[in-house]
Amino acid sequence: MDSDEKSKGIEDQGSATPTLEEIEARQEQQPTPEEGIDQLRQRAVEHLQAHRWLQAGEVFSELLAGDDKDEEALLGLAQALDRIDHYETLYEIAQRILEHDSHPAQGLAFKARALQKLERFSEATIANDQALLLDTHLPLAWINRSGLQLLLQKFPEALRSSQRATELAPDDERAWANQGVALLNFNHPLEALTMFERAQELDPNHLFSLQMKSEILCKLGRMSEALPVIRHALSLDAHNVVILTLGVQVLRALEQYDAMRELAKELTTLTPASLFAWENYMRGLRGVGHYEEALAALDRVLELDTSNVRYWTLKADTLYRLERYREAAKIAEHAVRMYSDYPPARRIREKSVRMMYQRKKKS
Repeated sequence: MDSDEKSKGIEDQGSATPTLEEIEARQEQQPTPEEGIDQLRQRAVEHLQAHRWLQAGEVFSELLAGDDKDEEALLGLAQALDRIDHYETLYEIAQRILEHDSHPAQGLAFKARALQKLERFSEATIANDQALLLDTHLPLAWINRSGLQLLLQKFPEALRSSQRATELAPDDERAWANQGVALLNFNHPLEALTMFERAQELDPNHLFSLQMKSEILCKLGRMSEALPVIRHALSLDAHNVVILTLGVQVLRALEQYDAMRELAKELTTLTPASLFAWENYMRGLRGVGHYEEALAALDRVLELDTSNVRYWTLKADTLYRLERYREAAKIAEHAVRMYSDYPPARRIREKSVRMMYQRKKKS
């Protein structure tokens, strides 16, 4: 049998008319519309449980496309939208939940959540209080309440609300994070650190907890412990200005200038008018011996702050290291005139003048 005959034989076999028994068997294997919906719902729930918020939202949206009054899908979508920070859409879904009036407490809690994140605090407080009147054991409402109280700087109340939230929702990292912030405001950094570590255990990628944990470790001087936390946070959000700033501070303290230079360079891109960013970028360049580039960065630093004698002295020192002694002496003289009692400026002026004359004698 040649290849054409083989192909024909396969096609003939595949196009054979199925028997009645085969048709019935195939129909039994195909899900009914109800079974298909149940499978979608199960998949959506699995995504929620695995914290795959975006995928969960997509499946719940698919369910709502088939039935826009599916209350379970509305609640699931609201939960997903909250976690992916889509608060304007969350507000709309919360309103739809409230239209059905079957889950008013949850609808009000989601509405309060959206309003809080949209910085409509008075409306958020009213909606959340209404939710708690209907259900005093609703975890999200207590998380909302503690968050609102923190934003309004009502710290004793926030601590009590966050403690209640962790009792009702021990598996929700946001409850622990709120308690951590409340404890920080009572100057209990070690206890707060424990709360943020607990939040991170529940969600290793909870960016806010990573940030707060980094800040506390920095304040406690535990720079080596802070660094891996910061690196993890930056792997999640490489352009986060707060975390980049923490990273620069930690790397400078650890004298890891090459890595510090890279983070500071990113900061100069994101915050081009930041003196902190340019100064640390310059110091990172000096730390790895890139003096020409450091000199250019120093010019930018001096554009931002012309009155700081330290920066003029650093420019003189950088010129000195580049063996541009005449320029170094001139800049150092300017620094001395600015502040005659600043010893580093006087020293670099003296060294530069001495090297000028030594070079002149040699020539």
